[in-house]
Amino acid sequence: MLYNMHEMQHAALTPVRFAAEALQHFYTNPWVPAAYTGFGRTVAASCELLERTTRKYRKPEFGLPTTVIHGETVAVTEEQALCTGFCTLLHFAREGVHGQPRVLLVAPMSGHYATLLRGTVEAMLPDYDLYITDWVDAREVPIERGSFDLDDYVDLMARFLRHLGPNTHVVAVCQPSVPVLAAISLMAADDDPCQPASMVLMGGPIDTRINPTKVNEFATTRPFSWFADHVIHGVPLNCPGRGREVYPGFIQLTGFMAMNADRHVDAHMKLFQHLVRGDGDSAEQHRDFYDEYLSVMDLPAEFYLQTIGQVFQDHLLPQGLMTCRGSPIDPSLIRRTALMTVEGEKDDITGPGQCLAAHNLCTGLPPGMRRHHLQPKVGHYGIFHGRRWRQEILPNVSEFIRHHDATLLAHKTVERHDPFGMGILVRRLRQMLPA
Repeated sequence: MLYNMHEMQHAALTPVRFAAEALQHFYTNPWVPAAYTGFGRTVAASCELLERTTRKYRKPEFGLPTTVIHGETVAVTEEQALCTGFCTLLHFAREGVHGQPRVLLVAPMSGHYATLLRGTVEAMLPDYDLYITDWVDAREVPIERGSFDLDDYVDLMARFLRHLGPNTHVVAVCQPSVPVLAAISLMAADDDPCQPASMVLMGGPIDTRINPTKVNEFATTRPFSWFADHVIHGVPLNCPGRGREVYPGFIQLTGFMAMNADRHVDAHMKLFQHLVRGDGDSAEQHRDFYDEYLSVMDLPAEFYLQTIGQVFQDHLLPQGLMTCRGSPIDPSLIRRTALMTVEGEKDDITGPGQCLAAHNLCTGLPPGMRRHHLQPKVGHYGIFHGRRWRQEILPNVSEFIRHHDATLLAHKTVERHDPFGMGILVRRLRQMLPA
């Protein structure tokens, strides 16, 4: 019922939004004398705020047609490497570039689109053969395509890794740290030849009992039944996924904005002031950020509820109790995939220490195959976006990936010329060396 009311409200406000947009265009038209007055700029600014607060934000584009490699501009093409009902494995193919480390960037399936990682992708494009999980809005997936739960997520990560092949590196941003770690654990248990060379877990909720945040407290102070009864709704009839049970993106967005309501109100007041003063650059920065931030997608109800129950309430993974289709998840079996964790000192979504807990689970890895990076003075978003990500975090991640990429290639070279098994001894000696 709530979802239908939301859609009806949006439809009812459509004439108001169109009128505000028309009035804004009138008072920003260079041929209208009033556009150069304080009154005209105030009316135009008011209309823009009204239009933006009643707009339905669609999925943004990555918008990265080129990148710069060794001082030369190289064309970038988005290719669909593998398509599934709920996710597309998107490849950023760069013209004429070969031989760089292959990286699977796993975007969070947590309300925002994969384009939230545009800055992450842009910074990594010059140095990596990059793939990303481009999640599909659940309201756009017909109910005939079936359900999607946490087990399906784990299976999908393993499927993508097998599709990309050996010597792939995985970078999981926030929420997917749990299913990525689970998938690699299962691959290790099966001695899968496509186990990745390394995994980088960034701000992931591996053990939410550590340094809990408001997000964690919200999930634990309510019974599981509350989430099923209050935040799960059916997709309205005007969408392809009509009838599917989802956690609507607009509900999650409302929750996130409520956590920092004063900050968002202040940001929109500053936008109004920038528009009245004619400060176009500052206004454009606001538009760019909120066009992305306010673009949200629905999550399949099965996945959302299992995540609430298993990750945030029952803490199955850190207690060694998590399973996938009956198979136990045992990270201690991981021996061929190096582990790096990244956290932000001021992260108010995934508290410092929650992602670091992955090292306590991956006991089969020697010290030379582990690393942790705690970035001072950054919050959750700053871990994978912004100046500190580009200048301080990414160089550490890149060094880690390249070290273990080169190490794996060296292992293969030794083993190819050493049929008597000395390669095993060399590999173990290399793992004992510091990263």
